[in-house]
Amino acid sequence: MLFKQQALLRQKLLVLGSLAIGSLLYLVARVGSLDRLQPVCPIDSRLAPQLPEQIPLRTLQYKRGLLHELRKGNATKEQIRLHNLVQQLPRAIIIGVRKGGTRALLEMLNLHPAVVKASQEIHFFDNDQNYAKGIEWYRGKMPFSFPHQITIEKSPAYFITEEVPERIFKMNSSVKLLIIVREPTTRAISDYTQVLEGKERKNKTYYKFEKLAIDTNTCDVNTKYKAVRTSIYTKHLERWLKYFPIEQFHIVDGDKLITDPLPELQLVEQFLNLPPRISQYNLYFNVTRGFYCLRFNIVFNKCLAGSKGRIHPDVDPSVVTKLRKFFHPFNQKFYQITGRTFNWP
Repeated sequence: MLFKQQALLRQKLLVLGSLAIGSLLYLVARVGSLDRLQPVCPIDSRLAPQLPEQIPLRTLQYKRGLLHELRKGNATKEQIRLHNLVQQLPRAIIIGVRKGGTRALLEMLNLHPAVVKASQEIHFFDNDQNYAKGIEWYRGKMPFSFPHQITIEKSPAYFITEEVPERIFKMNSSVKLLIIVREPTTRAISDYTQVLEGKERKNKTYYKFEKLAIDTNTCDVNTKYKAVRTSIYTKHLERWLKYFPIEQFHIVDGDKLITDPLPELQLVEQFLNLPPRISQYNLYFNVTRGFYCLRFNIVFNKCLAGSKGRIHPDVDPSVVTKLRKFFHPFNQKFYQITGRTFNWP
């Protein structure tokens, strides 16, 4: 009797177990079919689409690879279409100044995944022949980019060329303008040094800096010398302010960009409304070169060209003093206009 009861109990348990397993399998199949037909929580709602400012740094390597192929002309039209790539007019321009650190600034900003740079100086707005080719010619000189990225170009001659502010205003009255400056006398000597090196490569002689910077007849500073004129920052900026409010300009300290670049780059990120992405990881000091180099990722590093950081010739201290005294009132006005003070002598 006991044996029959146990057998009956085992049979009931087997039936119940079979029913449970069957129900479970049905539920699994049912849920799977429901997911396929009508997801309760679609992926798009679980993972909200990333806004442009949320682009993760890990996409940088892929982005650079694709855009590098585009620059080499190796990408197909199909790739361009599939990735929704475009050639955009710049929404930010490094307008100057010459020998202030424009190339370093451009290359460092290119560390940011939301920034794409024009590799060469376009000289569209300061060159009458180029400007006559029209805005679509200019756009054609821009790199391919994703729609959420900011294209930036740099042409230092823009800052000092009279026609440029109005021309840029006509293209985009809300464009953001970057000016990178150095101590004016140092910048003028650096300007001279670059020209001197070019002359020496061609085995040509050139005047000493003192002879160019000082008028031998009056012993005053020679304001006709281009290297001196360029360093009178406030004179050029006043021309730009006829078209753009001061809020559309950001002044970068070119001297600090050499010695401690990260804080300057973080200020530019804020000015361009970019999320903070450039970190100390992206910058490392090269003892041999005496400059910071760029680390894009674990594989790709880059240093600026060897022409950067030329050794300046010795200049008569009395001439340096005269120049600094000359620039002083212009510097004070520049501080007032821009709201940024520099420790220039």
